[in-house]
Amino acid sequence: MEMLRRSSVFAAEVFDRSPTDKELVSQAKSLCRDYIQSRLNRVGIGWSKPEQGVAASGGKLAEVSLIALFRPGEELEYFRPNIYRNVARQLNITVAVEGVVSDAFMAIAADVFSTGVTWGKVVSLYTVAGSLAVDCVRHGHPAMVHTIVDCMGEFVRKSLTPWLKKRGGWADITKCVVNTGPALHSHWLVSAAFAFGHYLKAVVLYLLREK
Repeated sequence: MEMLRRSSVFAAEVFDRSPTDKELVSQAKSLCRDYIQSRLNRVGIGWSKPEQGVAASGGKLAEVSLIALFRPGEELEYFRPNIYRNVARQLNITVAVEGVVSDAFMAIAADVFSTGVTWGKVVSLYTVAGSLAVDCVRHGHPAMVHTIVDCMGEFVRKSLTPWLKKRGGWADITKCVVNTGPALHSHWLVSAAFAFGHYLKAVVLYLLREK
């Protein structure tokens, strides 16, 4: 809960109006920092304190929105550990070179979303970012975490802001994954199942590009 309280992602005033592109990107990066911090904490890896976001701390809606990302991400890692762990090894990349890490992340993101956008795919991408960050820190390159965060922001800026704006921003994710009712939980699982397939395809396509 401390992470949720300090998070600066969802200032209450942002939800009283339509978010700008810049706000959506800043929120995406702040979400990525918090997700990575949570992922590193779960595997017992220390990391320097992430930089603060650009907005003030939010209230209850902020916490709900963060939980809507973190909990599904944990579900993906739990149910598909062979997919969402050791991402760098799956991609056959070195995490010591910034350009390699950024190119790999952006290529995977582009392939995953090549057939459209869903919240399942969005959560899947954050899960990939968290797992890749774990690989970077474990191999002695914690600075690459900031590269991954920047890549997330850049991808959201280029590819996801129109979709997010149509849905009123990041809070829309709560309609898919927060409610514990069986119907909506089933919707989340179906969406996530499609995300698995797109991620696997993206990994294969990335490997083929490097041949």
